[in-house]
Amino acid sequence: RRRRIVARYAARRAELKQIARTGATAAERADARAALAALPRDASPTRLVSRDVVDGRPRAVFAKFGLSRVLFRQMAHDGQLPGITKSSW
Repeated sequence: RRRRIVARYAARRAELKQIARTGATAAERADARAALAALPRDASPTRLVSRDVVDGRPRAVFAKFGLSRVLFRQMAHDGQLPGITKSSW
């Protein structure tokens, strides 16, 4: 749900942030900051949380695989992740 909201407001946020940074007058910059604050809180990309794509675990998610450390280890041991081998030395 948050990803859809972030995508919906991305262009507007970028436009307002640009005006807030480089607006011609102080009033324009203040208006842009007020409009930015008036956007929905979930429109901020900072509020996106990476979750495991399989079971939804919110912590310890490897971005490259989209898996939590628990499932990554389990799937790697089962041979379900091509190219991943357990290191030993």
